[in-house]
Amino acid sequence: MTLPILLIILGFIFLIKGANWMINGSTLLAKKYNISDLVIGLTIVAFGTSAPELVVNIIASSEAHSDIVLGNVIGSNNFNLFVILGIVGLIYPIAVQSTMVKNEIPISLLAAVIFLLLSTNFYSGSNGISRIDGLLLLSLFAGFLFYIYKQMTKEKVQSEVVVSSTSNKKIWLLICIGLLALIIGGKLVVDNAVELATSLGVSQKMIGLTIIAAGTSLPELVTSVVAAFKKNSDIAIGNIIGSNIFNILLVLAISSIIHPIDYNTNFNPSLYFLIGGTLFLLVAMFTGKKLKLDRWEAAILLFAFVLFTVYVISKEIN
Repeated sequence: MTLPILLIILGFIFLIKGANWMINGSTLLAKKYNISDLVIGLTIVAFGTSAPELVVNIIASSEAHSDIVLGNVIGSNNFNLFVILGIVGLIYPIAVQSTMVKNEIPISLLAAVIFLLLSTNFYSGSNGISRIDGLLLLSLFAGFLFYIYKQMTKEKVQSEVVVSSTSNKKIWLLICIGLLALIIGGKLVVDNAVELATSLGVSQKMIGLTIIAAGTSLPELVTSVVAAFKKNSDIAIGNIIGSNIFNILLVLAISSIIHPIDYNTNFNPSLYFLIGGTLFLLVAMFTGKKLKLDRWEAAILLFAFVLFTVYVISKEIN
């Protein structure tokens, strides 16, 4: 049992380092071609922090581990929303732009609701996410990217572009090494998580919702906490909301296209919890100080996560 745990930790190290290398290489490549920091932040960084979830899910889906696929997406989104946003809000109350309240947070809520509807296949009556559902999610993701593009074209403030002097060889080496580390890390995490679940007699669902979800959310945690200490609210909350949208519309979509996902209805409480938490975040923007996540609201998020985790574990034990 010790070996699988050590290999899972090693896998997480590969995932985190791989994501960092890929983000750094991609950022240098973007600067090489005079792409602004704004575009880099909205695309490369958002994708990079979701890369561990994507790689883990691609591997899990190809091996038909549906519970790990679902547990990783739902668990990561809950960890992002309740734990990371809770920690960040306690460090420094998060000021939120009105456009995020009107657009991005509702999009994140809508994505979670669509996830629930597709999982229960309200139009066919069977539980699962088919390849057609995956294509639908992917088309919605394309629409989200188009929305980001339109938002950027409306941006009046021009970001200063700093051209990278790093050689193309070094840039592509960073990207390739990062991608290789992600693949190795993802394989280590999935295979050993399955082995750990089997040896402990717990479900893959529980492993996906807890250990894997928390591990793949580490890039979001680091990014948002650093942003909070720098009092950069836009990056702190933008990283969380953007990652949650990416996880459902991109990661889940690709996973279901690779292999249709069998939906376990035991995930319903966790999915309801995600939807409820996103609703709470939206309401929090209009309570206390408007357009700000206050410390007491952040504390509620963290406390709610602890209570819910105890509930989920107790259900698993019983």
